[in-house]
Amino acid sequence: MPMSPEWLAAAVVLLIVALGLAVGAVALRLWRARRDFGSDAERATYTTLHAATQAGRYLRGGLEPEGSAKAARHLRAMLGSPALALTDEARLLAWDGASPAHAATVMGLAARTLASGRSRISTAPEVSCAAAGCAATDCRLRSAVVAPVRAGSRIIGTVVAFAPDARAGLVSATNEVAAWVAAQAELAELDRSRTLLMEAEVRALRAQISPHFIYNALNAIASYILTDPERARELVVEFADFTRYSFRRHGDFTTLAEELRSIDRYLLLERARFGDRLQLSLRIAPEVLGTVVPFLSLQPLVENAVKHGIEARAGVGHISITAVEEGADAVVRIEDDGVGIDPERLRSVLAGHARGEHVGLRNVDARLRQVYGDDHGLVVETAPGAGTLITLRVPKSQPEHDVLPPVD
Repeated sequence: MPMSPEWLAAAVVLLIVALGLAVGAVALRLWRARRDFGSDAERATYTTLHAATQAGRYLRGGLEPEGSAKAARHLRAMLGSPALALTDEARLLAWDGASPAHAATVMGLAARTLASGRSRISTAPEVSCAAAGCAATDCRLRSAVVAPVRAGSRIIGTVVAFAPDARAGLVSATNEVAAWVAAQAELAELDRSRTLLMEAEVRALRAQISPHFIYNALNAIASYILTDPERARELVVEFADFTRYSFRRHGDFTTLAEELRSIDRYLLLERARFGDRLQLSLRIAPEVLGTVVPFLSLQPLVENAVKHGIEARAGVGHISITAVEEGADAVVRIEDDGVGIDPERLRSVLAGHARGEHVGLRNVDARLRQVYGDDHGLVVETAPGAGTLITLRVPKSQPEHDVLPPVD
């Protein structure tokens, strides 16, 4: 049925009112944003910092094509140039902006800066549509500033900013952006170094486990083969599960539940050796079992309690393990009533000045500080003849850390 003129007029009026309200809402938001920043300088500062933050997210992996391509758009916004390119030492990593045909000339423009380490301005004929094969009639790329990205004494890449006219302001700004990119690359290198260090420390912990514990565990199993074959078979299975978990090759993090399961196997094997001399008490709050912890962060602490606490004393020794929730943290405490540690010796161990005994404490302490900061290092309370209490504290929420599936 055709709409009457009255209805049509009413619909048009409603549409105009709706559009007016929408435009008014947008204008109000813009006015509020303008009012919040107050001045043009404040808005410019915010825009620059926002672009730097966004670019930094993509450069934390270093000068790689995928991250560089995403960061280039934000870097170009920081400079206000019509086009920008990023290179490493040998290739074009990213192009963002107008007239992409000019990307073919970037490595030629960057070659002298990569060789000399000095910023330079390129103009025609190096920067020209003829040289690039650019057919754009409105192309504004007639000059370029090439700035080195320097990591220490090495030139690891360049930032190339194109413009109609490379003035002094653009030269200075491009150099500052290149220095900022270099800082992000160095942070990425530090992250990689930290990861390699953590992997090396995990290998050191595994090496510590293998000679001392494996020899004693196999001797304990052998002692049951003739007297209690069924017990020997059970211990072999526990030994296999423990070593499979401890020597797995991948994954820097696991759950507290998995670490405690591994500790249970470890203590089962140690009790086969010590018998009633080794007494154990556990108090574990269910709400902390899913907490993410660095792989092999608890077992060295329990081994320290057995080896340097219980094994070194006469008579029965007791080990207590508790894990509870305290605010936003999961707190694990491992206490023994063994021979204790001289505090000066302990300080030397944790500072990395002493080798040999208690290396597990030092490695776990260093890894906790690397991952969570100095506030999360081990807290060790001890004295000769007074036993040892070790406290480990980790955040319950760690969405940035990946955990491998449980080991069956």
